[in-house]
Amino acid sequence: MARLADAWGVATRYENSDQQEVTVETDVVVKVLAQFGVDASTPDSVARELALVERRRAEQALPQTIVLREQETYDLRGPATVELEDGGTVEVRRHLPDTLPLGWHRIRTATQTVTLAVAPRTLPDVPSTWGWMLQLYAARSKDSWGMGDFADLATVARRSSQELDAGVVLVNPVQAPSLTHPVERSPYSPTSRRFANPLYLRVTDTAEFLQACPRTRQLIRDLRPADEDLIDYDAIWSAKKQALELLFPGGEIEMDADLESFATYCALAEIHGSDWRTWPADRAEPPADRVAFHAWVQHLCTRQLQDVRLAAHEAGMTIGVIHDLPVGVHPGGADTFSDPDSFAIDVTVGAPPDAFSADGQGWGLPPWRPDKLVESGYRPFRQVLRSVLKHADGIRIDHVAGLWRLWWIPPGEPPSRGTYVYYDADAMLGVLALEAYRAGAVVVGEDLGTVEPVVTKTLQENGMLTSAVLYFQRDYYADGHPLIPPSRWNPKAMASISTHDLPTAATFFAGEDGPDFDELMRAEGIDPRDRVAGAHELLAQAPCALVLTSPQDALRETRQPNVPGTIDEHPNWRIPLPVPLEEFFPLVRDITRPLRQRKPETTA
Repeated sequence: MARLADAWGVATRYENSDQQEVTVETDVVVKVLAQFGVDASTPDSVARELALVERRRAEQALPQTIVLREQETYDLRGPATVELEDGGTVEVRRHLPDTLPLGWHRIRTATQTVTLAVAPRTLPDVPSTWGWMLQLYAARSKDSWGMGDFADLATVARRSSQELDAGVVLVNPVQAPSLTHPVERSPYSPTSRRFANPLYLRVTDTAEFLQACPRTRQLIRDLRPADEDLIDYDAIWSAKKQALELLFPGGEIEMDADLESFATYCALAEIHGSDWRTWPADRAEPPADRVAFHAWVQHLCTRQLQDVRLAAHEAGMTIGVIHDLPVGVHPGGADTFSDPDSFAIDVTVGAPPDAFSADGQGWGLPPWRPDKLVESGYRPFRQVLRSVLKHADGIRIDHVAGLWRLWWIPPGEPPSRGTYVYYDADAMLGVLALEAYRAGAVVVGEDLGTVEPVVTKTLQENGMLTSAVLYFQRDYYADGHPLIPPSRWNPKAMASISTHDLPTAATFFAGEDGPDFDELMRAEGIDPRDRVAGAHELLAQAPCALVLTSPQDALRETRQPNVPGTIDEHPNWRIPLPVPLEEFFPLVRDITRPLRQRKPETTA
């Protein structure tokens, strides 16, 4: 059983957060292997499956995908032709030359066709700057419809650069949710990671609105919902959808196969609901005009996202806009509808039990199957990265440890009864490095919480930034877990005071940890009487490539954007900033002064 599990990357034991070895229960291993179509229910079936593994290895001299770094060679064990991405070919006797160009190529042998990726050894240094961690929905203006939108994001980038000398904005995920009622609020549970969220469209900035007749423009203006104390996603989408339908030109809309599949899902979801797994098997094709409508809406999103990036560049931002990539998608959403074979749809990923969650965590998101990634040349991963990077100056990978392994919870089991499934981290990082390098993008890995040291070390060796949060910068190997002075933080990191899942600075520093930070502030020559301002001064002393604060922290907001583990107990993802954007920038000028005055450095 252990040999079979190892062949499929399924852990039979692991080290928990207390550094104790845990043996995974056999029936859990059997259930996880079943998600690969592997029968491990009896000793005889295990023997048969092992024989199949050995036969497959014998038949395939080469893996189906090879990911190398530039100037690396590889033993092909025989002659082959390398078909280069640019159309050229290289004849190989046995070893791949170490001069192959960066890119996606193909190897043809007498018996196999293999995908080859050649990635850079490391990404370029990241220019040092400061900026915002922005929850876009919260950053509404007098022109937006009840929540922040893409035009507001452009405003944040432009005015932050021009008035506050900020060089970067990290924005929450703006991937598409399922737009059936009730609309999904969490930006970390999208229906697709390949397409954008139309809730963020500024309808009145579209060319179609500007070209509409006065009567239509007034009808659309009248649809604008009033600003509420809490963001009402359903009301906002109802209004924007009506407005977009008034503007939709109809006719043929350009779409490739991926966009057509996504738009088809959206059109069917309007009829049958958001979870395609519950749709009738004998369903009819959706109306062609609804498919075209949803494809057109995505074109509008693409244009406005490109406008955001252009605004950041024209304003002189050092980096620009970094987009956040959530760890997964809804199990019955558009991405699994389009490509179900790449997912273990019945599995949910999560986290094993630890000191913070005694029962473990289940996130309700299905993982990619590592074997299918290899078979496809990592096509699903490439698609997701490219969909973000086409309008981004950087990408933040949520739960970046998932490139190494994910905690799989088989169907019908609680989060505590799962196990780790391993991915080819070298290949995943190579694909990420290649796509980011081609896009000229910064990469940030979210490596907070219980993460193996190899994750942080390897990310930094690849020229990718890791994450540092002021609250957690302690020496956990020393007695009393003392706070680490910012001057000792790793420069190859993106540093912040808090995150969207943690108490805001105003709330945190009013709590039991406040006195510890008073001591640190005094030691650093900072007046601790205003802890929130002092936290910004501490952050400014960090040598990290990027230092980010949030509008909530800068405005001394006490309400936390998201409280993990709650649903209706807290208005997660619905809390707007206490002031509109028009009033925001003058209010944060003083508190961000230390960040503007920090000495520029670059990562090593």
